[in-house]
Amino acid sequence: MSRLEIILTAILSISLIFNIGLIVYVRAAIVRLLSVSEELGDLQAMINSFAQHLKSVYELDMFYGDETLAHLLDHAVSFTEQLDTFEYIYSLTEETEGPPIDDRTDPATDQETPEA
Repeated sequence: MSRLEIILTAILSISLIFNIGLIVYVRAAIVRLLSVSEELGDLQAMINSFAQHLKSVYELDMFYGDETLAHLLDHAVSFTEQLDTFEYIYSLTEETEGPPIDDRTDPATDQETPEA
């Protein structure tokens, strides 16, 4: 082997090791990102549920007009609005819906089928 072949082989080996390491790292980073995305989505759902529950308690005759609950409700709503700014993160794991399917349309002829 000539000196050039040895250098090229060494560079190729280093490049392969670097690329494999980079692929492993990127895959792990994506898995962590998707995990965080799911957790943020769950947190958003829990906070929305809490805000709805708090609103329903506040609207009860027994608690209507209570300033403490009103401030807590305002805080829950503002917290929900703040979490909405992270929607682009937790929407990564939500499935997108396709176009609505019309059961009355026959896919073979693309015409409406008569209703029985």
